[in-house]
Amino acid sequence: MEKLLVIGDTGLVGSKLASMASSAGFEAYGTHNARGSPLPHSTGLDITDRNATMRLVETLRPLAIVNTAALHNVDYCETHREEAEKVNVEGTRNLAEAAAKNNCRLVHLSTDYVFDGLSGNYTEEDDPHPLHYYAQTKLDSERVASESPSYAIARPSVIFGWNPLEATGVPSSSGKTINFAMFVLDKLKNNQTVKAVRDQFSSPTFADNLAEALLKLAKLHANGIFHTAGRSCMSRYEFAVKLAERFGYASNLVQPVLTSDFKQLAQRPRNSCLRVEKAERTLGMRFLTAEEGISEMRNQIAVPENLRA
Repeated sequence: MEKLLVIGDTGLVGSKLASMASSAGFEAYGTHNARGSPLPHSTGLDITDRNATMRLVETLRPLAIVNTAALHNVDYCETHREEAEKVNVEGTRNLAEAAAKNNCRLVHLSTDYVFDGLSGNYTEEDDPHPLHYYAQTKLDSERVASESPSYAIARPSVIFGWNPLEATGVPSSSGKTINFAMFVLDKLKNNQTVKAVRDQFSSPTFADNLAEALLKLAKLHANGIFHTAGRSCMSRYEFAVKLAERFGYASNLVQPVLTSDFKQLAQRPRNSCLRVEKAERTLGMRFLTAEEGISEMRNQIAVPENLRA
């Protein structure tokens, strides 16, 4: 089996990649940083350490590297720009150099936030226009990744799914402790209200579905940018209501609010929904709607005990 190196194997997407790799013919190796990893073949790594990154890749010589690591707390990045630049751009540059030196393919995870949200339904041909510093660093990281001889850039949107490590509350080095769906379900489980914006639209992306796409991109020979998001375009409020309904909670616990009701440092795109036809056609797969992803999430057996309805 070919080796796959997953950068960030304790995160939501990284953990899915590690667990699904064998089904795609890969032997998974991973890296972790702030959180200890329960996975076999996992090494502690800070991707901003160029020498350590180069040594690890040279030792493993994987067929492909999938970079899921990032500092993606949007407001934190506004006030910690040097740190955001170091992790999101310089860290990616280190991986790109290591990949090029060792003839590895680099699959880099980006974001729908590279767009300004003025139009929505973006294709890969649309010009990015970041609204905040996190998005700027991710766009810069795309450019760095694209300098690799063999690369793919994946843009998802509002990734959701089960990650047991997130349920423990142990913070990750990404700057966030829990994904939006798990946050909503935790609130609803405790009969607490959830305030969700009704004027921001995105394409909720089921993590397992995204991992499937990333594994296919790791084997793809073509270079380029691919939108790897869910098929739906909906507000955070609509998404939270669908979570409540599918998991059997009272949907009136979800309260619609406006973006202006939150005091956020960074301006969010109003509509960053993505079109996925190119990726579906190229990879020979189908991305799920938000409803389908939520149903898959509900049907999965390994649900954290404290979040079961």
